[in-house]
Amino acid sequence: MQKGANTYVVSWGEAFQRGVSMVGGKAWNLSRLERYGFKIPRGWVLTTAAFQEFLDYNELSEFLKLTSLQINSENLGEADHLLCRLREQIINATIPPIVVEAIQERLAAAGLDNTAVAVRSSASAEDSLQASFAGIHDTFLNVSGLENIMEAIKGCYASLWTPRAVTYRRKQNIGDFELLPAVVIMEMVEARAAGVAFSCDPQSGRRDIYVINANFGLGESVVSGAIEPDTYFLAPPVYTLLPEIKAKKLGSKSGLTRTHEDGGVYLAPSSGRRSEQALNDDDIKRLGKLITRVFDALGNGEEPQDIEWAFDGNDFVMLQARPVTNLPDCSFESIKNQPAVWSNANYRDAVPMVLSPLHRQIMKDIIDTIWITTFSNPGYPVPDGIQFSRFFNGRLYCNMSAVYWAQYDCNGALPRDLTFVWGGHQPEIEIDDQSPFEGETGVRRQKTAMRTMALIAETAANASDILSGVAAAANNLAGEGFESLPDHALIDNFEALGIIVKSYSEKYTWLSGAGGLPLGILMQNLFGVLGPKTPMVINGLMAGGDASITSADHGYRLVELAEQARRDDYAVRYFNNRPFAPLFWEQQLPENSPFKQAFHKFIKEYGHRAIYELDIINPRWQEDPSYLLDIIRTTMTTANLDDLRARQKEKFNQALAEITALLPADKLEGIRKMIIDAQQGAGLREMAKSVLVMALEPYRSIALELGNRFARWNLIDEPSDIFFCTWPEIFSILGGEWNGMELKSLVQDRIATHKANENIIPPDIIQGDKATRSQPAIILSGNYLQGVGAAAGKATGTARLINHPGEGNKLQPGEVLVTPSTDPGWSPLFLKACAVIMETGGYISHGAIIAREYGIPTVINVPGVMKAIQDGQIVTVDGDEGRVILQ
Repeated sequence: MQKGANTYVVSWGEAFQRGVSMVGGKAWNLSRLERYGFKIPRGWVLTTAAFQEFLDYNELSEFLKLTSLQINSENLGEADHLLCRLREQIINATIPPIVVEAIQERLAAAGLDNTAVAVRSSASAEDSLQASFAGIHDTFLNVSGLENIMEAIKGCYASLWTPRAVTYRRKQNIGDFELLPAVVIMEMVEARAAGVAFSCDPQSGRRDIYVINANFGLGESVVSGAIEPDTYFLAPPVYTLLPEIKAKKLGSKSGLTRTHEDGGVYLAPSSGRRSEQALNDDDIKRLGKLITRVFDALGNGEEPQDIEWAFDGNDFVMLQARPVTNLPDCSFESIKNQPAVWSNANYRDAVPMVLSPLHRQIMKDIIDTIWITTFSNPGYPVPDGIQFSRFFNGRLYCNMSAVYWAQYDCNGALPRDLTFVWGGHQPEIEIDDQSPFEGETGVRRQKTAMRTMALIAETAANASDILSGVAAAANNLAGEGFESLPDHALIDNFEALGIIVKSYSEKYTWLSGAGGLPLGILMQNLFGVLGPKTPMVINGLMAGGDASITSADHGYRLVELAEQARRDDYAVRYFNNRPFAPLFWEQQLPENSPFKQAFHKFIKEYGHRAIYELDIINPRWQEDPSYLLDIIRTTMTTANLDDLRARQKEKFNQALAEITALLPADKLEGIRKMIIDAQQGAGLREMAKSVLVMALEPYRSIALELGNRFARWNLIDEPSDIFFCTWPEIFSILGGEWNGMELKSLVQDRIATHKANENIIPPDIIQGDKATRSQPAIILSGNYLQGVGAAAGKATGTARLINHPGEGNKLQPGEVLVTPSTDPGWSPLFLKACAVIMETGGYISHGAIIAREYGIPTVINVPGVMKAIQDGQIVTVDGDEGRVILQ
């Protein structure tokens, strides 16, 4: 091959490196499929540089530019003759000899010089998220011989200048010269059946359904719409090995595409197989697994994929994959005229991180299940396939428009009240009727709201049994570990765990409601007496309650451990050692160390928890207690649980005195009971999450064991790389459907994407294609920021901006903790701080509950606070008024 010829012709592997601008969207997606272990036809790509060489060789550039200038939106209908003349010029032109030679040598090297091939356009903006160009450019099938291939290539070039292609570009605002054509040349597949598949339902917009269209023979009959194909509907595999076939619609399949002996294809009448399925059920499920893998590999688990496939009787061959464009929204009919607003809101409290590929679909399903049961269990109709959650750059966002409407229409909750409870900086939906319980519709809402209350009450009565049952089931499944189990037993355990997790997800909203409802009842009863001051007083009443709040309890225990370490000479020496070695605490502390014995008990009780614990990629405290030991080390000299309890008691007594002065004795006793109920409710709400973490723990254990096996088999470099695989990929390897040799490339690319997403400052709101971050709003008259007071009191100190709990060693005792959001992993840091400020969060979010329990002045849901406050700045946190005063 002449020097520079690989500028014009590249392999699939080279196409991946060259990128879309050189090989076009179709070819680049095919190169990714090949790189990630999917079976695709033998072939290669004629690059956009070859097209430019073609224009230069035939001196067509100026003619093409002139034609483009003569066509505009006003004369498109009259420009046929101009376009026809341009196409003729292209068809009659000559492929440059240097390009012909490169093609000829590549055909021979690939063993395709005497083989029928498909010649397909692959323009630089084609098959992208912005524009699919589906059916716009020409494809030539069953092409044999160098001369015919040359003509097909020119046919692909010319198809960019058909009226439909030019009209499509104008509609998509794509300039004529932004779109350069590459060409894919690949072997024809002898297909027994073929068609298209979608990792969504492109008609309804549902993302919880896969749709497969299939016919016998080549896929052209399906792609072109020439016949009515079979249609199969599948539920994606989340907790199971295989997808589930939900429905099948057998098409008439009146014809099938076959190849002509002398080239090209034709539609032949079907034989007597029209009543048969084009694919049997087992093969439908096999294809469903491949759809999931393509969605995960090319769509990153975020963007649904449109796939062309062929089945040769043994294997499925991927012919094309591209993002689905213009997918309709699946939402409530009443708000379809309002924009869909996605917010991190409370999600930033629970799942603020970029989720690992291994766990993202399970976590999304858990949260969506919680939302769906919140409304469907009381009998409220939830549209099939509605998305309550979606990914954006690897992070989960909540469909707040849908949540606002469903909470209003099911339970009569107004958007402003939900924002107070849930937090976030999103615009609220427009509600015409501010009296949700009036009229005929109001009666219906009263009924569903009452059923909601009944479900909460029923769950509250059985909460202890539910929580202990789930914890026991997860522990029993984990047993003595998974190291000795064969591969198929690991799959069985995965599916058994899925039943536990799915069932618990369906109960979770009622456990959470049982935890939050008593606080709402207390607030409602006090509001008539206290008015707007009610939240401020309740903040004090929640300080240091008698009820156990697991996320707070481990904070108390850490304070006790720091005090104990201070009195234990062994512990003092250990913590003063340099370098400090938290991972070797068991080796460096003697067995008779009181601190070591107490820390063992702590790990046994709370070791299942972790920083950002809802993603199984993160080590549990029992695996790596470094964070805890560092908290203890940095608070040893200042820890004082008695002082903390005294401050809590003082705040509680102040709040109680305020309501005692306003209420008669007979009502005060009832309020005292409500206070206890609210404190216990907070404990239940936090325990529900703790048990969810317990239920997820076996997933991590299974993953760690698989990571060790895959590393031994040289499928991944490190055991921890398993978290950058997906369960369907793992099961495809364990089941022998894929040898996994390309898994390292997939993992490598995912790690790079994961790191890039982590470095992106996440937007607070996504509306359409626009992502925005909340901006700080400093109230100049008082030089303060306004948020929501979550825990009573005032404190002044040095602001310390902490973006991740792992940065907690920067926070010194007595400083103000300023953070984007918090989950239970942050709780130990609260006890180092004199006050807490959070950028997001609602009144019953985790951070608010813990701050109230600890009695630490806290303001939450302060827009843009991470930008408004400088690290080291002196601030005053007023948890009573919900203000952050800047010094």
